[in-house]
Amino acid sequence: MKIYNLDSRFEDFAASIVVSFMQTPKSFAADYLSKQLIRSACSSALNFGEFEGAGSDKDRANKLRIALKELRESLRNINIQIKANLIDSNNIAAIRNENDELIRIVVSLLKKYS
Repeated sequence: MKIYNLDSRFEDFAASIVVSFMQTPKSFAADYLSKQLIRSACSSALNFGEFEGAGSDKDRANKLRIALKELRESLRNINIQIKANLIDSNNIAAIRNENDELIRIVVSLLKKYS
């Protein structure tokens, strides 16, 4: 069985969003959505870090719910940007897949703590 460092995966996901959206967007919509995507991706990583340090199962479940909300927001944001032709789906496919995998992982973890 391979052991995954989920903390690093969350950090890598957030960092990949930051790196992908470093360039100044060319429109108000792209700027707005890019900044919000960076916030939600980073928030998911930060809340997952809080989950790891939570003192009770109730606190852990709460932090996981927040991380899940932020991951879902990130995925929705990416989908909107693709549909609005603000980003190319081919250029962000790996990030989108990782986002989806992290959502699935958090849902599985939530079942343990809820």
